[in-house]
Amino acid sequence: MPAGDRVTVRKTYKLYIAGAFPRSESGRSYPVHSPDGELLAHAAQASRKDLRDAVTAARKAFGGWSGATAYNRGQILYRIAEMMEGRRAQFAAEVVAAEGISTDAAQAQVDAAIDRWVWYAGWTDKYAQIAGGANPVAGPYFNFSLPEPSGVIGVIAPQNSSLLGFVSVVAPAIATGNTVVVIASADRPLPAVSLSEALATSDLPGGVINLLTGSVSELAPWLAAHRDVNGLDLTGVEPAARIALAESAADTVKRVHAPATTDRSVLAGSDPGISRLGVFTETKTVWHPMGV
Repeated sequence: MPAGDRVTVRKTYKLYIAGAFPRSESGRSYPVHSPDGELLAHAAQASRKDLRDAVTAARKAFGGWSGATAYNRGQILYRIAEMMEGRRAQFAAEVVAAEGISTDAAQAQVDAAIDRWVWYAGWTDKYAQIAGGANPVAGPYFNFSLPEPSGVIGVIAPQNSSLLGFVSVVAPAIATGNTVVVIASADRPLPAVSLSEALATSDLPGGVINLLTGSVSELAPWLAAHRDVNGLDLTGVEPAARIALAESAADTVKRVHAPATTDRSVLAGSDPGISRLGVFTETKTVWHPMGV
């Protein structure tokens, strides 16, 4: 075939559920535009059924992921950073298209996103030493308190950050052993979808991260009300819409995280700290008799 007659293969941006890339069961998609109105692609528009499938996948993966050693989880998070590092140029180009910022600014965001994976990878086997420890008790007992993952976490990623915001809310949740169902930025989902391709080739077990694209206003209420979701991160939800979601989450006794819009842990160039590592953990205290 002459070079000039070649048909361009356009990329189809899909969901990421249980380590696979399905289309929405509804068959729906929606157009994604750059800030200046250019059509970039059509992304899958997830449905309530897709969300239920994602929660099922996250629950199925939770036992293996939470039971893995913290060292192993750290190795896998570092592997994700390695996979992103090899595709820096692609991610930077997608962030430029999605957010309309300069190449230098986009590159800085990609670098910060890679650094977040490395940061949280390093904390996987150290956080328990900071948040837990031996307690001084009177009696013939040892007494230990340890942080444990909450379970399946529903996350609404920041809507104004296509990649760094996504990584900043997902990485700390899985670093401590949780599995997540995350709704990406509705208007800027493409870098996050490309990131899922790196996740699929980074030794991360299928189902640990499940990515949905589509309407936050359509999906978030079902995520907040789902009985098999243990925690809810509302970072990507406007303050006015948080109350209804928090009330819905309260019906199923979910832990809800609703940070200030100035949360520095999702900003480029800022120190993410370790506060997000403890958001979706529970403290387990164990008594053990001495001399046994």
